[in-house]
Amino acid sequence: MQPFVLESSRVRLEVPRTADTVAIHEACQDPELQRFTTVPVPYTFEDAQYFVSQTVERSWLTGREYIWGLREQGSSLCLGIVSIRLLHHDIGFWSAPEARGRGLMTEAVRLVTDWAFSEGLSDVKWEGYVGNRASAGVARRAGFTYTGTGPGLQPDRERRHPACWQARLLPGDDTSTKPGWPLETLPGADAP
Repeated sequence: MQPFVLESSRVRLEVPRTADTVAIHEACQDPELQRFTTVPVPYTFEDAQYFVSQTVERSWLTGREYIWGLREQGSSLCLGIVSIRLLHHDIGFWSAPEARGRGLMTEAVRLVTDWAFSEGLSDVKWEGYVGNRASAGVARRAGFTYTGTGPGLQPDRERRHPACWQARLLPGDDTSTKPGWPLETLPGADAP
């Protein structure tokens, strides 16, 4: 499939390009991003170049995965990556540290899930390593329903399937925040 743009009044999702290599490399130096994703560690500039020139291009060409760079409207700076893998209907994403806590990724996830449902996907799944409260917060605010903890669909760097929090969104679901998420994913939540 040919790459296409998804956008709202706040964010623009478009294919990562060569000019994004520096921003992607810098973001992937973040210890939290490295802890909760499968990016290589250490993450070199060559890794970022390969991701943009090979991984992204191949994913769109084969149609197995669609990968977008997250930008604020009116800015060319890539602030994160969001993708959907079509085999399992699973969504993945990361944000650069300076983009976190502003609702940009939640809006990006909503754009991708809306598009996926308009294309006929029966559901969209999210998973994050147990303890990844930021990612869980995005999924929760995007309307996903927490379904439990289990082995991850995607292998980690050691090719294992670590314990992941899991959630699902169906077409027509109410996308308001739903109860049932692990207490520790809720910002400001007090222990009972």
